Amino acid sequence: MRGKIKIGAIQAAPVIFDRDASCQKAVEWVKKAGDMDVRLAVFGETWLPGYPWFNVAWAEPMGQEAAVEYLASGVTIPGPCVDALCAAAKEAGTDVVIGVAELDASSEGTIYCTLLFIGAEGKVLGKHRKTKPTATERIMWGEGDGKSIKVHQRDYGKISGLNCWEHQMVLPGYALMSQGTQFHASVWPGGEPYTRQTFLTQAFCSQAACYGIMAGGLIREEDIPERFKKMLPLRAVPRTGDSAIIDPKGNIIAGPLHGEEGILVAEASLDEIRSAKAWLDVCGHYSRPDIFDVKMHGQSLHPRMEAS
Repeated sequence: MRGKIKIGAIQAAPVIFDRDASCQKAVEWVKKAGDMDVRLAVFGETWLPGYPWFNVAWAEPMGQEAAVEYLASGVTIPGPCVDALCAAAKEAGTDVVIGVAELDASSEGTIYCTLLFIGAEGKVLGKHRKTKPTATERIMWGEGDGKSIKVHQRDYGKISGLNCWEHQMVLPGYALMSQGTQFHASVWPGGEPYTRQTFLTQAFCSQAACYGIMAGGLIREEDIPERFKKMLPLRAVPRTGDSAIIDPKGNIIAGPLHGEEGILVAEASLDEIRSAKAWLDVCGHYSRPDIFDVKMHGQSLHPRMEAS
């Protein structure tokens, strides 16, 4: 592909504990992205129907009440909400990557922090469950098996995504770099110190020589249902988003967007990616597979070395 495309980070507050209303709001934002000719639009971590901000008070009676509602509002894949998102992506002509609180359909007692990939043709491309929930997230979230750490080929390039501190783990990112990711969804709950989520995404983009759509979650005090406001103030609220878009050399080219709803848009091109990869391909000419053999599920990330 030559020429440029538009990529976008959608920063908006979900309707907390209301799966259907959040889904409808996501559909509306996808339409807005389509109207702006965005080819790849990214929402924050577990955007639908919101990050479990209440986990810091999980042992309290109101925290338990919130946990009940959180499970009740979980998203099943497949399901009606996913169908609505697929239809919206098709109508908008936009690929969508959105964080969802995926309900375990069998036990109905566990949520997975899932990154859902939807193509502009209106079909699910895949999903990735966070491999290691962080701190109090482990109260509500299960662990993914890592088999979903993969890129998805689109007509404009290869797309990938990771949730929050998976960028701290190093090896999930390397696995995606080894598959040649070119457009990466870096999704966050929005409560991270801005410098941390930004520096990690910048480092990823610089190492992978890819664009990064860093989408942060937005939860303000006014977004908390009235019946749960007695739990405030909590250090988990507010979450101010601070979304940004990073180029293949690690530079911020859009944002940050702080504390408000909106869509950050930037132009991207494969020529910029090729320019960066010509200097640095950490899984190609800038690697040493004769020294390091990195494996995932027993398979080498450098199969060409095994072949030799």
